[in-house]
Amino acid sequence: MIGINNIGVYIPQKRKSNLEKLEKFGIDENFLKNKIGVITRAVKEEYQRASDLCVEAFKNLQKKEGIDIDGIGLSIVVTQNPDYRLPHTSAVVHGKLGLPKNCACFDISLGCSGYVYGLAIAVSFMEKFGIKKGLLFTSDPYSEIVDEGDKNTSLLFGDAATVTLLTENPKWVIRDAIFETDGKQYEALIVRDGKLFMNGRAVFNYVLTSVPKQIQTLLEKNNLSKDDIDLFILHPGSKYMLDVLRLRLKLPPEKVPIDFSEYGNTVSSSIPIVLEKFLNEKGIGRILISGFGVGLSSASAILERV
Repeated sequence: MIGINNIGVYIPQKRKSNLEKLEKFGIDENFLKNKIGVITRAVKEEYQRASDLCVEAFKNLQKKEGIDIDGIGLSIVVTQNPDYRLPHTSAVVHGKLGLPKNCACFDISLGCSGYVYGLAIAVSFMEKFGIKKGLLFTSDPYSEIVDEGDKNTSLLFGDAATVTLLTENPKWVIRDAIFETDGKQYEALIVRDGKLFMNGRAVFNYVLTSVPKQIQTLLEKNNLSKDDIDLFILHPGSKYMLDVLRLRLKLPPEKVPIDFSEYGNTVSSSIPIVLEKFLNEKGIGRILISGFGVGLSSASAILERV
């Protein structure tokens, strides 16, 4: 049985303040705090690439776990902002960490739903091929593609990376997962000429139409109700999106943690950043995670404590 053992998180110390952009974009502080929800954004150093953020996340994991690198048989990097078009960023991370040559490495090109997809793929891969220890990285430095003059994107995204340690003696396992894609709306979140374009209304409508149904379907499939879930960790598209989604799902605020105001929407890293805080929390035995965005796509999973 393969599952989550621990999570390492790296959020760059450097910050950019959104308060400095209020006048430029014609918005007030109340709108910034209650609708967007991001006061400062974490920004990597210019020399750092996706692989460098992964390495920092791994260092933080090692401080908690003390990992035998020689035993790692799988390393996956979820990113849509890789170091190079080729080779794959997971190979770059492999070299920087000195992972063994018999370690399988590949990237997954997904954004906001990437962590759920990555977990499902990694667990299935490891169980199928008898791999006892694996690493799932998320690293999507959007500062490389965000136009600081774009009101729709420059107030929202932050840089970060995470690494999830997957082992045969886990603390948490995936009970089930469910996935959805609406490729007809691929242009709603897209990079053109090196810069990110986002149709916020289209993304918002997709999330509010699709995600509540997806979560309800997942619960019904597993004969569970919302009361059976201790925590719902939902990707923070924006604070307003999270608030409306919570109301649609009829969930109390204490079941939906919101914690991104000081670093921003970190894309595929958003869910594991929050999940890491609750891995060892007493009284929490079942967590539902849900990511949604680029694709457009969404993915939800139920995690259970072992």
